[in-house]
Amino acid sequence: MSKIAFITGASAGIGAAAATILAQNGYNLLLAARRLDRLETLAADLQAQYGVRVHAFALDVRNRVEVSAQLNALPPEWRAIDVLVNNAGLSQGMDAFHEANLDDWDTMIDTNIKGLLYVSRLVSEWMVARKAGHIINIGSIAGKETYANGNVYCATKHAVDSLNKAMRIDLLPHAIRVTGIHPGAVETEFSAVRFKGDLERAKKVYDGFEPLIAQDIAEAIWFAVSRPAHVTINDLVIMPTAQANTSHLLKK
Repeated sequence: MSKIAFITGASAGIGAAAATILAQNGYNLLLAARRLDRLETLAADLQAQYGVRVHAFALDVRNRVEVSAQLNALPPEWRAIDVLVNNAGLSQGMDAFHEANLDDWDTMIDTNIKGLLYVSRLVSEWMVARKAGHIINIGSIAGKETYANGNVYCATKHAVDSLNKAMRIDLLPHAIRVTGIHPGAVETEFSAVRFKGDLERAKKVYDGFEPLIAQDIAEAIWFAVSRPAHVTINDLVIMPTAQANTSHLLKK
């Protein structure tokens, strides 16, 4: 069987773009997300265009029991995962700390930290057994800096940054590569989710400058994946040219 890549949050945005570029390069794909209809459409397109095998399944990474059941139900040949892209993640709300909605905090912690852990725990065990694999965790510039009203979202992405380092140490004896990719402003559904479907408010986030697009991050993922086995890209921070950090944007 050809190499296998497993991508969470694959139904749109960075996840879908990563699936496309990996399919273009001959990877068979495990695609997971909550929106199965979108996944199935993407899977059909990729199979038709690139002749790869794609197994798409609904998965809520926040649900530990569901993650265990779904992954352990995979046929043995699909468990030989070469690349795991932990892309599922989100931000909810943009409130001051003392005014925040606690449900938003739970959603971000459960998705961005616990979901990544649940998936990585199982897949890394399979990689250790094979003495091979590559884990790519999609972080954020918010995992490198903290900004006003970003409080818990920033904390979750700082946790991802720390987990990258921890995985790298613990998985070192097993020849498993770990890469963190930390985008700045990327125009995807991210802001629409953050503002709970307020598309007008979401669009204003990107007014006046050219943000990154999902393809930019997918190309960075492929760059990391395609390095020779003795080379690991530990960390990539990728920003639009118009963005210096979380707080400084050049808008026209």
